[in-house]
Amino acid sequence: MNSLVFTNMLHRPARTIVSVVGIGVGILLIIFTVGLANGSLRERAQREAKVGAEIMVRASGSLGLSGSEALRLPVTMVGEIEKVDGVETTVPIAQNSVEAKDTNVGSRLVDGVNFDEYAQIAGMAIIRGRKFADGAAEVMADTAWLQQKKLDLGDKIPMYDRDFTVVGTYEPSVGARLKIPLSTMEAALGAEGKASAILVKIKPGFEQEQVAQALQNRFPDSQIILTRDLEELYMQGFPALNVFLNVVIGVAGVVSALIILLTMYTTVTERTRQIGVLKSLGMSKLGIAWTIVQEALLISLSGVIFGVVGTFILKWLLENTLTVQIEPRVVLSIIVVGLISGAIGALYPGMRAARLDPVEALGYE
Repeated sequence: MNSLVFTNMLHRPARTIVSVVGIGVGILLIIFTVGLANGSLRERAQREAKVGAEIMVRASGSLGLSGSEALRLPVTMVGEIEKVDGVETTVPIAQNSVEAKDTNVGSRLVDGVNFDEYAQIAGMAIIRGRKFADGAAEVMADTAWLQQKKLDLGDKIPMYDRDFTVVGTYEPSVGARLKIPLSTMEAALGAEGKASAILVKIKPGFEQEQVAQALQNRFPDSQIILTRDLEELYMQGFPALNVFLNVVIGVAGVVSALIILLTMYTTVTERTRQIGVLKSLGMSKLGIAWTIVQEALLISLSGVIFGVVGTFILKWLLENTLTVQIEPRVVLSIIVVGLISGAIGALYPGMRAARLDPVEALGYE
């Protein structure tokens, strides 16, 4: 039986290869797209969590972490927060998404900070150039981002309807990849004296939960977030992403089923006479149908393997330009969906082959 299945596949090698590649390319695109979405979010969340502060205070009613909200948190809160027991240092930060043509989503996040204060809490150091001047249209970037975008000191980056000059690079990469003066962002957004959040570094010997609760009691209307929870909050902050992932996985199943249906239906039509010979030799209807399903499952499995391997190769080729995170759960879901859809796609051709009348099949040309 197994030899018959392999013989059937090799009888039309071109069609088999096209079917495998068709399924594989669909699998590759879906896994890569899902991995790119997850990788971008998690990479950003990890950079935010490494800012050096343990707690983030945000304005009441703040939604998400995309930088699309107006600056609403008064910077004057810094002095009040520093009075809370256990607080060592506070730093205001403004975050805003600006239009960008060189990104996958058409925008990028920018931090507005007072560089010296922010660098102290985040442990950043200037690698090349200098820090930006307060109130100036100047920008700093982490070294890797500048190299990735093939930019250098003195180059211009358009933001807020004007050009910002790159004046320095820093390490390590924490928070947004680009940083401009806090006062410049406030002026551009018409929100002088306002920020998106205040970063809080706690004193040694104090528990994060203890200080966070004290801050919540002192500022009951504010959002108090532990930076260690940012990665999970980022993923939860994009509920549409999970819907998107389920939709693309479903699309993969439908595409695989249709490819298998077309392939196996054509196969059954071409092999009508051979099926008649098998039935006349005593092969049961179930045996014939199972042979068709086995062939479909083998083609589906080959396509899934081709897609998964191709995804990892593409990820390796683009690892210097894109952040792609391939989760085993997603890969397993795609494999299961691919095999199930392959079996479903083979049901009708298999049933059709099983119902063929042996006398008519033997006379088929």
